Amino acid sequence: MPLFGLGLHVLIALFFAVHAMRHGKQMYWLIILFSFPLLGSIVYFMVEYLPASRMQRTAGKVANAAIGFIDPEREYRAATEAYDLAPTAQNKLRLAKAALDKGQAADAVGHYRDALKGPLASDPELQFGLASALMAAGGPSAGRDALQALQTLRSTRDDYRNDEVAVLTARALAADGRNTEAREAFEAALSKYNTVEARASYVVWLAQQGDAAAAQRQWDELQQAARHWNSHARSVNREWMRQAGDAVRG
Repeated sequence: MPLFGLGLHVLIALFFAVHAMRHGKQMYWLIILFSFPLLGSIVYFMVEYLPASRMQRTAGKVANAAIGFIDPEREYRAATEAYDLAPTAQNKLRLAKAALDKGQAADAVGHYRDALKGPLASDPELQFGLASALMAAGGPSAGRDALQALQTLRSTRDDYRNDEVAVLTARALAADGRNTEAREAFEAALSKYNTVEARASYVVWLAQQGDAAAAQRQWDELQQAARHWNSHARSVNREWMRQAGDAVRG
């Protein structure tokens, strides 16, 4: 049993070592992981693996949604006060995210662009936020500008929120009028990640294109999957389901 336990620790450390190498992490992680397999794996999981995982993002979205339901203005007020007290790049980024969540997409675009001029210019969260804000704000160049932001993001961190970046790229291609590429991008996102966001966004786009039959097929598959969700999954995906359902119903 002790030998089995030691082997398991090493296998877990090896898994995280492969993750570190594939995602361009600092080489000192390899030393930590193989010098202290158990402790090193725990530290790597908490510091590097978990913050980038979909599970962490989902938990954060649920918490933010709950707070927003109780007091919709709370985070925006706090972000504004924090930036007024200390106009740092981090606080500018927080204000941009709060403005986007509040539905003030045009303001969010301005805040994100301002933050890009500071020390966080290469931050993938900032580039992703800018692309999201541009798409929410709309306008004739929204898709093209969002694609440019996403291209910059990939050149900096090609492993950042791959599932969400794939869907946002498809939506940006559609907004830029590149419908053939948009369809391919939606189908690629579904094939690789098969997230609710990807399928719901595809349903909305298909309905907008007038392809009612294809939109209905995708909606039926989404509803079939939803029958197996627990209450948490239904809560997390409620808005995506609403958007897809409204699109199909016209």
